[in-house]
Amino acid sequence: MAETETRAGDAKAAEATKAPARRRITKRKAVETHVRTHFEAIANHDLQGVSAGWREDGVEELVPVGILRGRQAIIRNLGDMFAAVPDIETTVISIVAGEKEAAVEWRMQGTFDGVAFQGIEPTGKRVEIRGFELFTLEEGLIASTTVYYDGMSFARQIGMLPPLDSGAERAMKGAFNTVTKVRRAIDERRGR
Repeated sequence: MAETETRAGDAKAAEATKAPARRRITKRKAVETHVRTHFEAIANHDLQGVSAGWREDGVEELVPVGILRGRQAIIRNLGDMFAAVPDIETTVISIVAGEKEAAVEWRMQGTFDGVAFQGIEPTGKRVEIRGFELFTLEEGLIASTTVYYDGMSFARQIGMLPPLDSGAERAMKGAFNTVTKVRRAIDERRGR
């Protein structure tokens, strides 16, 4: 009889732990769905759709560029990007979602032949950027993201920086190192 009660107790305990797991899976699925919808709107150049997924006070940190505060600033930046690279295509590589967060690996590619972007005139060059983004959702909307991508690769692709391992890059590094050594020597003479 005691064995039967123990099994019954174990079954109840197991059942009790299943419900929260199912709820967690549901929350994760909701987060993943929201983030996928966000990227679908970006892929379709749908600024209204992107805007609908953000909190009004949302914050986007573009690590190579800076911090954008508020839904309007975030949407304006994205609209500027669409205008600068009109044929931009966005592809989600993978998403890992939690109950309030999601991590997304993505790829964007297109031709920088539209308007100037962040003060840089269009070069007509094809660009491909791989990125990683961390999302935090609150009350079903995006509260913040941190976006990581290789800004130096973008600069190389548009011709702002010389190609990797090229003679021009070696000359640029040489000039930079010379200036650094001169500054160091001046600082040492001044006693710093």
